[in-house]
Amino acid sequence: MGWIKKWVEVARESEFEDTDRKQVVLDGRDVLILKIEGEFFALHNVCTHAFALMIGGMVEGHEIECPLHGARFDVRTGMNLTPPAVRPLAVFETRTEDGIVFIRI
Repeated sequence: MGWIKKWVEVARESEFEDTDRKQVVLDGRDVLILKIEGEFFALHNVCTHAFALMIGGMVEGHEIECPLHGARFDVRTGMNLTPPAVRPLAVFETRTEDGIVFIRI
């Protein structure tokens, strides 16, 4: 049996008026939702190097830095850009509709 992906509501756009991020847990997955330059991105909230929540990381452009050891990731692709991380973060497709943010899991 194959994987069935579904769109799940995770936030309202209005929740991002005073912040650029939100953490949600869906089907046991800890997911970070980011709003950068009006666009939403969703990625696994746990660094692939060592357990650290990415929600506390600094965002610069389309890169997020792990707050524990400084590994950087591209929020669009999840690609690890600097050591010590050697594996990318999982990313999830996003969409907005009528002011609601959805991710595909």
